[in-house]
This record gives sequence, structure tokens and C-alpha cells, in this order.
Amino acid sequence: MKDGVSIELQDVWIRFGDFVAVREANVHIDGGSFFSFLGPSGCGKTTILRSVSGFLDPSEGKILIGGKDMAGIGPNKRPTALIFQNLALFPLMKVWENITFSLEVQGVGKAARRKRADELLDMIALTGQGDKLPSELSGGQKQRVAIARALCAEPDVLLLDEPLSALDLKLRQHMRTELRQIQKRVGITFIYITHDQGEALTMSDSIAVMRHGIIDQISDGEAIYDDPATPFVASFVGENNVFRGKVKSIDNGMAVVATNRTGDLRCRIGTAALGNLQTGDDAMVFIRPEALSIAADATDAGNHIKALVINEEFEGLAYHVFLEGDAGKEIKMSITNQGKARETSMNKELVLEFNPEQAIVLPFGELASE
Repeated sequence: MKDGVSIELQDVWIRFGDFVAVREANVHIDGGSFFSFLGPSGCGKTTILRSVSGFLDPSEGKILIGGKDMAGIGPNKRPTALIFQNLALFPLMKVWENITFSLEVQGVGKAARRKRADELLDMIALTGQGDKLPSELSGGQKQRVAIARALCAEPDVLLLDEPLSALDLKLRQHMRTELRQIQKRVGITFIYITHDQGEALTMSDSIAVMRHGIIDQISDGEAIYDDPATPFVASFVGENNVFRGKVKSIDNGMAVVATNRTGDLRCRIGTAALGNLQTGDDAMVFIRPEALSIAADATDAGNHIKALVINEEFEGLAYHVFLEGDAGKEIKMSITNQGKARETSMNKELVLEFNPEQAIVLPFGELASE
């Protein structure tokens, strides 16, 4: 097991002519951690990965690996290995030859290379598969071979650029678990690029959420999901019901927001907005579908919403109920399937409730869908 090294981006800007791809990125990645850059296509996450690997120089700022400034150090001299989306395995080489290609380049003998390949095949749970060609492997097995090939070079940092995007859903979910287990076994630093929030949340120690070249928030998965820093993060990571309005009052970390369609809603002020949100400010309230339930008692003001059922979807794990609020506002509520039959209550008006601590208010801003 190897000790992972830290990576640091200090005021990194990356420009292509007049276009700013990455703006003032400041990131510290702990050695031996699994760190993900998460965001939609074109947000700058792959550009950051290319700059860490040495294929692209920052326009401004510094990139440090293990405390050493990487300025002027090319990709072949950096302690990194990069796994591309298409894997790029050599089709006419056997699996073990693919894995140990870097050792062959260094002039290591065949017996030593085969021994190292067998060790890595054991580690990625492909024992005895070394004499196969890549074409004889499944998508998930090819993915593991690409990881083993990268690890054979003994990098301090492994860079992964959306490596699971070509796999089907079940295989992606399986490989998420395997990747995380491999990372824990080898102990090196993983930097993972993805637009898939499920991948980032399930695997990462820390996540940086990006939009338009800007890093909106860096935190662990729970904080990203439960305490988003911006409306973009709140709407990009997971599903959220959004209610626009103005802050009516603030008291002890809670706010009452007069919404334009749903009346007054009482909710928790997001940590990033504490001290920055004032009475009279335009604001957005975010309530996750799973935080809503059918009210047993509708007497408590500030945490109830009236809405009409317009559709219901069964997804095994949960029932998703779609409702229409005031002035056509669509609201989604997710109810855990407890193994009991449910009656669809089409066109029935329901009163929904939520815990104000599970609803979050942030200053008005850009949503992921906009």
C-alpha cells in the first residue's frame, strides 16, 4: 500500500483566448483521499484534470503535487497516471501485457512483468484472466484492466476522466463500489471527473461542484446534499422543489419566506448564507421530494403546502407523487415503498408538510436547469 500525496490548486485560471475555462480555482486535496470534480458538460472539470496531469498549463496560478510546484514539468515526469473515458487498451496485446506495458518500456524482463501482472490481476479480482485479449472481456473487466495498467506505473495520483460513462446503469453502480474498494486498498490519491452525482456522492471523500469554470462548493457528500452553498448546487445535486420569494423575517438561523405561489414558508438558512441574507432579499426555498409528506394536522403555519395530485409513478423503492400547487407550480413528493398497496389519488387536493430544518433558504441565484 502506497501513501497518497496531496494536490493543491492555488488561484488557477485557465484561458483559451478570451474564453475563461477555469476561474480562480483554489482546491486542497488530501493525500490518499478520493476527490471528485462534479458538474455539467463544459463546466471546466476535465480542463482542471488536464492541467493536473501536465497536458495543459494554467494561464495563472500554481499546481502543487506533494508540495512541489509542477510548473514546467511535463506529463511523463509527473507522479500521475490518467485513465481516459475510452480506456485505450491495446487490442492485440494480452491482458497481462496491457497491464505491464509501462514496465516493458522500462526494459523489465518478461518473468518479472508477468509476476507483477498476476499480482495486479489478483487485486482487481481478475485472477487467471491474464492471457485473454481485451475483446474477450466485459466492459467492467476492461475498466479494471485499465486501472491495473495505471497502477502498474506506481503513480502517486490516479486521474480518472468519466471512466464509467460508457457502461450500463447496473455495471456503473457495481464499478463505483469496486473503484472505491481499489482506492482504499492501494491508498493513493484518486481525482475523479464526473457529471453523475450518484458516482460522486457514493465514492468521494470530498466533492467540488463546478459551473461555468467556477467552483461553487467543496465539501463531503452529505454537506453538498443537505447544506448546499448555492442554488446551482441545490438544484444540480439531487432533486429539489424550488419556491421563489422574499425574506419576510429572520430569527435564530431560520427565515420566513413569502413565496409568490405557496404562501409563507419557514425554513433553515443555509450555512453559506448565514449573515448574507437580509429581510427583504430575494430568496429561494429548496425542499427535497423525500422531505415532504402528507400532513396529519394542518394547523401549524409555515410548513404546509396545498397541492393537487396530477400523477404518480412507482419506482420500486419509492412512489413519486407529482402535484400542482398554486398557479401551476409543480411539486414532487417521494414516499418510501413499505410494501403496502397504495391508491392513486388523482385530482385529490393534499396538504403537504415538511420539517423546517429540512428545507433550506438561499439568496436568489442561478439554477442548474437554467
